[in-house]
Amino acid sequence: MPYYVYILQSELDGTYYVGSTRNIEDRLERHNQGRSLYTKTKRPWKLVYSEEYSDRASACNREKYIKIRKSKISENLTSGK
Repeated sequence: MPYYVYILQSELDGTYYVGSTRNIEDRLERHNQGRSLYTKTKRPWKLVYSEEYSDRASACNREKYIKIRKSKISENLTSGK
């Protein structure tokens, strides 16, 4: 069974959330039901991007990479770089 890396966008404030899962539809439903602590207050969420991987390790590595890039972009925006 494949693994997925996904990016959600909050319809409330436009922020993004990056995660990985085996079942995107189920995971999106859980986020929108408030069953994830971090995303609970920014509902509703919509899926804006996903990638498929053959194994969990690859998906986790890609998720980590996206989160690092996202953090660096945020830092540059707030520091004026």
